[in-house]
Amino acid sequence: MLAELEAALERRRADGLMRERRVVESAQGPRIRCGDQTLLAFASNDYLGLANAPELVDALCASARAWGAGAGASHLIVGHQAPHEALERELAAFVAPCAGARALLFSSGYLANLAILSSLATRHDAIFADRLNHACLTDGARLSRAALTRYPHRDVGALRDALVRVRARRRFIVTDAVFSMDGDIAPLADLLALAEAHDAWLVVDDAHGFGVLGGGRGTLAHFGLASERIVCMGTLGKAAGVAGAFVAAHPLVIETLLQTARPYIYTTASPAPLAETLRAALRIVRDGDTRRAALATLIAAFRAEAGTLPWTLLDSSTPIQPLVIGDAAAAVRVAEALAVRGILVPAIRPPTVPAGTARLRVSLSSAHALADVDALTRALHEVAADA
Repeated sequence: MLAELEAALERRRADGLMRERRVVESAQGPRIRCGDQTLLAFASNDYLGLANAPELVDALCASARAWGAGAGASHLIVGHQAPHEALERELAAFVAPCAGARALLFSSGYLANLAILSSLATRHDAIFADRLNHACLTDGARLSRAALTRYPHRDVGALRDALVRVRARRRFIVTDAVFSMDGDIAPLADLLALAEAHDAWLVVDDAHGFGVLGGGRGTLAHFGLASERIVCMGTLGKAAGVAGAFVAAHPLVIETLLQTARPYIYTTASPAPLAETLRAALRIVRDGDTRRAALATLIAAFRAEAGTLPWTLLDSSTPIQPLVIGDAAAAVRVAEALAVRGILVPAIRPPTVPAGTARLRVSLSSAHALADVDALTRALHEVAADA
């Protein structure tokens, strides 16, 4: 078996698909230290610059003294502490996917999506999923044993045809809100209209929209949408700057997850100090229009300069700005050339993205300055000229 593993790893290396972890020796921010090099980083999902915000650091330190370091048990034993309860109430009221919504905390977005689909859908049901959905939505669909139909990316017509064709006890339309590798936004209004027309649920993964779009409330608020048919998942380690995730939905949906979702029932609760820190983060997200405006300015500045590069700049109005290189090895070479210039942008390769679409995934944060974006675009033009 070891020989087979070695051969498989060598094939990955030859195909330019081998991944290596960087050891970051500093707090997250626009500049990070890796070994003896300080890099201007466009790699994290810390869209509002909160991961190392003094307000959050202070909240974490103070709450650790009050609540200790660990929860000690799952939520349904004795791990559900007052900060968890308060955070769930505040998230439900803020995101409000429907009137009277409740929220439920999870330790990660991956666990939350596994919980939603494996608890609400069964082998008698059908799931209709955008082909570019995050891997955890695909895994959750498979775990549910429901019939899975994957429709072409953002293709409302193909989805409509599939809904007409496939019959099931319950039907679920499942989509990322902001697609993590393309940066584009799902047509949520059209998807909700289809859900209403075909008596289906709409499951929305808003990992990359929460905190950024809709005044911070997320992509549903961006489109002005609310419905009892919506099940909304948001993560708390991206724009919120800390860790974890939540599901917000009708109270009956949340109670069903609480009672039956294995990824919830059989997981130790996240530490209460993280919940208290997230309450501080949520206050900043609520009042974060200045940060979001700064982020919009950076996005516009990057797109104005990157549009003339020889690579394809995908159509995105979000902090995720992908430059499609194509070949995986070529994408790695561009990323390495940027690193030599002191700039970190990750090369994203298959299977994370389809074959032939390897790319640089530029992630912008309100903590970046315009001068940082200017340095990045200058370096990209230099690398392109040398290629």
